[in-house]
Amino acid sequence: MSNPALYPLLDVLFVVFHAALIGFNVLGWAWRRTRRFHLVTIGATLLSWFGLGVVYGWGYCPLTDWHWRLKLMLGETDLPASWIKYYLDRITGFDWSPVVVDYLVVGTAVAALVLSVLYNVRDWKRPER
Repeated sequence: MSNPALYPLLDVLFVVFHAALIGFNVLGWAWRRTRRFHLVTIGATLLSWFGLGVVYGWGYCPLTDWHWRLKLMLGETDLPASWIKYYLDRITGFDWSPVVVDYLVVGTAVAALVLSVLYNVRDWKRPER
């Protein structure tokens, strides 16, 4: 990146986009209009964690990787592997256990995937109204 003056703005944009994606991955199954797209995003997320994770480390997220590279350019160091742990720590002021955060994140993602599949199958079998 050639313009360091933009780094703080990019940092905020990463936070907004990443938080929105996480929110959608957690709740996107709840609305019929977003269910198909939710299945794509939650599937891509899990594929990244466990597919790309074989090469880059379990739980690998390209968004976190790019965001952490930016934060390093901003002078921030000692970043955890988990984007969610980092922001939980910052928001709550508590040092969350990485293992607890990982279990919560994976459990939530798997639950969202199961709900997405169940509702998508139900929608597919149900005739249009």
